Amino acid sequence: MTNSTKIKQSGEPGNQLSSHFIKTLISRDLEEGKHGGRVRTRFPPEPNGYLHIGHAKSICLNFSVAAEYGGQCNLRFDDTNPAKESQEYVDSIKDNIRWLGFEWNGEVRYSSSYFDTLFEFANQLIASGHAYVCNLSPEQSREYRGTLMEAGRNSPDRDRPAAESLALFAKMRAGEFAEGECSLRAKIDMSSPNINMRDPVLYRIRHISHHQTGDQWCIYPTYDFTHCITDALEGITHSLCTLEFEDHRPLYDWILNSLDLKSIRAASVLADSDSPYVLPRQTEFAKLKLNYTMMGKRNLRTMVEEGVVSGWDDPRMPTIAGMRRRGFTPASLRNFCESVGVSRREGVVDLGMLEHAIRDDLDKHAPRAMCVMKPLKVEIGNIPEGDVIQLSLANHPKDESMGRRDVPLTREIFIDRSDFEIDPLPGFKRLIAGGEVRLRGAYVIKCHHVERDSRGEVVLLHCSADLDTLGKKPEGRKVKGVIHWVSATDGKTVSIRLYDRLFLVENPEAKDIENYRDCLNPDSLIEVSGAVVEPSVFEGSNLRFQFEREGYFYRDGDLTATENPVFNRTITLRDSWAG
Repeated sequence: MTNSTKIKQSGEPGNQLSSHFIKTLISRDLEEGKHGGRVRTRFPPEPNGYLHIGHAKSICLNFSVAAEYGGQCNLRFDDTNPAKESQEYVDSIKDNIRWLGFEWNGEVRYSSSYFDTLFEFANQLIASGHAYVCNLSPEQSREYRGTLMEAGRNSPDRDRPAAESLALFAKMRAGEFAEGECSLRAKIDMSSPNINMRDPVLYRIRHISHHQTGDQWCIYPTYDFTHCITDALEGITHSLCTLEFEDHRPLYDWILNSLDLKSIRAASVLADSDSPYVLPRQTEFAKLKLNYTMMGKRNLRTMVEEGVVSGWDDPRMPTIAGMRRRGFTPASLRNFCESVGVSRREGVVDLGMLEHAIRDDLDKHAPRAMCVMKPLKVEIGNIPEGDVIQLSLANHPKDESMGRRDVPLTREIFIDRSDFEIDPLPGFKRLIAGGEVRLRGAYVIKCHHVERDSRGEVVLLHCSADLDTLGKKPEGRKVKGVIHWVSATDGKTVSIRLYDRLFLVENPEAKDIENYRDCLNPDSLIEVSGAVVEPSVFEGSNLRFQFEREGYFYRDGDLTATENPVFNRTITLRDSWAG
């Protein structure tokens, strides 16, 4: 890895973000010579779940802004709550960032790597009279905190001598207290209209093993204490957060300004640098909200734990892992995030914008193939049994550079049951008894006889092919319909999963919805077995295809498996939800 942010090129990356207020801020800082002309951002995920599309917006913003200004973007895990964190989440987050096409500056960083330094800074705050050990229980602390309409009350321990708090904090570190028995709190203002400034907790006791540090610690710093200091230690210039952290910004600044700036500089990565040292600035932007989608990580975890979905990577989930498994491309997510833009105004983005982004990308880059979902056998009587006519079809109708593929036409083929009717409605332009239709990329066929089973179901169509119609119109008659097909002998049987939106309502997280399960779309997953695809689907390295007339699909699961391969529908050809 290098010392600068890298963006991998794949597809149409959309790396250059359009102008927005954060870029205006950075440009002004650079013009004024702030930070010595440096730009360094960071992406600080909590490893307590899988990243979702909202995180993708933050990733694209932090990495792309740094790259555009020739700067760097760090990846730092905010791993200060071991009760909800795991190495599984760490690994998935790193994997998904790289899949999106980004590479972080230097090594992966962890807040836990700074625990020793954070502990020293906490002692500094105690010694300077800016923090104290409080013996109120968590329930008592909430009671003393007050409300939005009522000021808080001082803890009985607020005026505890610094020496006594230092001794107690050392005992906390040594594991001499039970969880909840005491905490370290900042001494700010219990009457502040900003509740975050009412002597917030800086350290709490957790007798829990940590996925990075093991059992070295039994006290863990809070996010508010950790985030600003680690930003400063890493030389972050622009700390970009979503709007829910706006009310935390005064605390961010208070902690940094209450510490000795020289000691921060001495401990930072810029200690030996000639660059002027300026404390980082937190700037907030609106988070991404999608309709018909639950975005809260707690709610996503609930759906996983209650078995509503098959896991964090269920293709119906808004997680990056789920979207990958469904067949979304890195370029489509980056382009979507760019189209949404960056602002300070909260709003809900139409899910159709995301669906358009993937549909647009796949339309340009996905090769075409034929898949028959509900096979109906057709016997073409004038093609000898055992003969194979190899037809050459374009992989993409608008892109010759994608080449061509061989598609075998044999005596027996499958067409979709929906492409044949005995008693058709007016306007039906596919195959009927006694009628003609063109096979995609092949000949015109005519149906002469229909076989039914004992229940009256159509099981076989006896047809003939006009072998003089390959690539040209039949003489003396007009054939309007074109249908897709697959060789019955050479085609490959697959399973198909048809995915759709998981929820039927625009805001499944609305306060007036008592149970989100009542809003689930019963047709969000339809499984189809016995579908048949043309053999070319398995002959190359492509995993994404447009199955003609059916939609865009992505091969799922073990790609080496030869039995029952599965294809997930990424998106339909057209927006079926448009009103």
